[in-house]
Amino acid sequence: MKKILVIAVPSMLFIVLLFSFVSAKQPELPQEVQTSQISHQISEPPEVHFSDSFKERLVDTIQAYFNKAIDKHQIVGAAVAIVKCDSVIYLDGYGKRNVALKDKINKETIFRIGSVSKGFAGILTGIHVEEGLLNWEDKIVDYIPEFQMASKKQTKKVTLSHVLSHTTGLPYHSFTNLVEDGLPITRIASKFREVVTIEQPGNIYSYQNAVFALSGKVIEQVTGQSLREVIQNKIFDPLQMTSASASYEALEESDNVAQPHQRIRHGWRSTRINKKYYNNAIAAGGINASIADMGKWMKFLLGNNPEVMMPNTMHAVFSPKIQVGGRRQYYQRWPGYSKSFYGMGWRVHSFVDTDTKESNTIVHHGGSVNNYRSEIAIYPNEDLGICVLFNSQNKMAKDCIPTIYKMIQEIMNTQKDPLLKESLVLL
Repeated sequence: MKKILVIAVPSMLFIVLLFSFVSAKQPELPQEVQTSQISHQISEPPEVHFSDSFKERLVDTIQAYFNKAIDKHQIVGAAVAIVKCDSVIYLDGYGKRNVALKDKINKETIFRIGSVSKGFAGILTGIHVEEGLLNWEDKIVDYIPEFQMASKKQTKKVTLSHVLSHTTGLPYHSFTNLVEDGLPITRIASKFREVVTIEQPGNIYSYQNAVFALSGKVIEQVTGQSLREVIQNKIFDPLQMTSASASYEALEESDNVAQPHQRIRHGWRSTRINKKYYNNAIAAGGINASIADMGKWMKFLLGNNPEVMMPNTMHAVFSPKIQVGGRRQYYQRWPGYSKSFYGMGWRVHSFVDTDTKESNTIVHHGGSVNNYRSEIAIYPNEDLGICVLFNSQNKMAKDCIPTIYKMIQEIMNTQKDPLLKESLVLL
């Protein structure tokens, strides 16, 4: 199919460009989330340039937003990346790596990203599907014989797709406690037989960490390598994510790490980095990265590296598998929120603009581990990505994505500077 993009340029001429998209054969999607909304460009994305006025206003606005939060002790520090098309248009850090020291957060400071790691697991699985080593409908028990559900019949039904979309039929967060206790994932896999399931596989969404981590074990089985090695070889190295890692040892070796923080009565105190998720559940929450790395990651997610993964495979990763219901979540309070679904390691939200009534899709995930907090959102329709990393648990994280998105839109649509409104130029 074809997508038409109309761009306003300073000369006041309008340029209409046609971009080709590939639509992979997928199961029928819910009406709220159309296939075209999560497709990606095959051709090389256009080079983008923004006016100095746009850049200055963006810097000033975001700096004010985070500095205010630091001054009010709402957060200790944060790092922010914004990507548009093939360009990182904003990249910076705020606050301190450790509240008791003077070292400041910069774009190379490393954070733990928690469950934002699940998006890496979905993409990594997609890469191996693309290579023909895996299939989304492969049975988990075929790769992990220790895996047992309450019944043999149900055990044989659970697929890689079910694991990655949280639709195995297990109750919410089954055995997350054992993951955090450090039990080997194969031992945990055998204990699922003790759990009374709530539905047949594929019928209901129920968020998991332990069973999700089995996706990493499957990849290890088909590659003969550790998941750390596979992520490094298939994602970090090709995307030049030079400080990203999937181990506790990597954080120990770095001299630019944001320490986690816990709130106390009159402010914050730093806490120790723990080893949870590194030894048995990397796929669910064991990745470390700087905001510079996350900028490169978002460029890839916007379709800029087909040599790493083709757009039709990424489309499969982002395609909704199940509607999310039940527990009320913070993103349901974002302006224009309609419904949520879950794909392969990614949330897919449907929004309706309250003014124009136009629908929009956001591919999103949040993360929380060891007193770190992270948020990432991709707006496929707008070729836009936003990521924020925090070294503390805080309320600000719940709405930082829509807040920053609104800032960008208001600057782009300002009436005070006509050239700013038309500052996106394709060469």
